[in-house]
Amino acid sequence: MQVLYSRCCGLDVHQKTVVACVMITQPNGKVDKSIRTFATTTAALLDLADWLASLQVSHVAMESTGVFWRPIYNVLEDQFELILANAHEIKALPGRKTDVRDCEWIADLLRHGLIRPSFIPTKPVRVLRDLMRYRKSLVYQHTQQINRLHKILETANIKLTSVVSDVWGKSGQSMIKAIIQG
Repeated sequence: MQVLYSRCCGLDVHQKTVVACVMITQPNGKVDKSIRTFATTTAALLDLADWLASLQVSHVAMESTGVFWRPIYNVLEDQFELILANAHEIKALPGRKTDVRDCEWIADLLRHGLIRPSFIPTKPVRVLRDLMRYRKSLVYQHTQQINRLHKILETANIKLTSVVSDVWGKSGQSMIKAIIQG
């Protein structure tokens, strides 16, 4: 099979560790493998980036496992061509699986160009999406608290909604403060 990337790396990503397998294909076809395990702390991921750069790796592939791939992607994206693979599309052959075998399998698939990359938006779009999701959760929580206050008032037989349209509006808050103060 034709080798597309002579210096590539496959990553097996977990919550606390990343196992990296670098495959370097020599001109005579011989493949040199180098395998190392790194923690997922920022310092360790920077060490991973330095190690990959020292080996002149051009392409890096990893499975999209939960959200564990995201910090690794963020650290490596400026230095390497990254490929995030759908885990279902690159499943290894059945049998005894180890982290080392998984990262070797991913590196070998990448070496031959057999991994279809998942779409990853640009960094500004990812940041904007994260902010929008966070904003949505804050709005939802805010609404929950207003509904909770409304329920507490109704349970206490305080019919504030029959007097004001917005319990959380200026008039509603003034009335609630007056009730609290007695």
